[in-house]
Amino acid sequence: MKLFPAIDLLGGKAVRLEEGKRDRATVFHHDPVHLVAALAHDGADRLHVVDLDGAFGEPRQVELVRAIVAASPIPVEVGGGIRDRAAVELILGLGAAFVVLGTAAVRTPELVEEVCRAHPGKIIVAVDARDGVVAVDGWTTSGEVTAVELGQRAAGWGAAALLYTDIARDGLRHGPNVAATADLARHVTCEVIASGGVGELDDLKRLRAAGITAVVVGRALYDKRFTVAEAAHVAHGHEKH
Repeated sequence: MKLFPAIDLLGGKAVRLEEGKRDRATVFHHDPVHLVAALAHDGADRLHVVDLDGAFGEPRQVELVRAIVAASPIPVEVGGGIRDRAAVELILGLGAAFVVLGTAAVRTPELVEEVCRAHPGKIIVAVDARDGVVAVDGWTTSGEVTAVELGQRAAGWGAAALLYTDIARDGLRHGPNVAATADLARHVTCEVIASGGVGELDDLKRLRAAGITAVVVGRALYDKRFTVAEAAHVAHGHEKH
């Protein structure tokens, strides 16, 4: 299983939100670029960067994302409020290996299909669900489509992967929804990346045992529940039995 540490950007700083709520943000680092080298050195396979300013409809942190991509020796996937083709082209132009599309997949599926076909292997579709139903607009409203339905559509468009987040668990370290993640993976033909709720190394073991091939880990790293090196060791299947 591949390990993707998350760097969530808000106002130029690295933060973590609880349940996607802006008023529940904790600043973890005042210079996110300085996080990059250590994360890559300790065994991360890819960086998962989210521009929360963009996600909340404010000006995108273009230069900061550019600096993170330039500093990273491993691939970087970037998401956060990317809702049109121009934004996709901008992020790929900064050197990002992958672009994560969320709300757009529900609101404007024809756009997502278009960019998936234009950039094969580079578009990741975020499936943010609560009780199996996709949520949109910063998780505040229901998209009235199930996670499996959206996932199957995206796979059909040629998405590189699905980023599955159980909103109720995100940032709370209550454990990922392994069953729902594995169920989605069984129903689609592209990779499913688990996200949200990882709080212990055992959570990584459970995801790996369920056949999940990649995981995003955020708050638990910054709360020092475990290190990137420890997480990579478990994710890659190197721990002692």
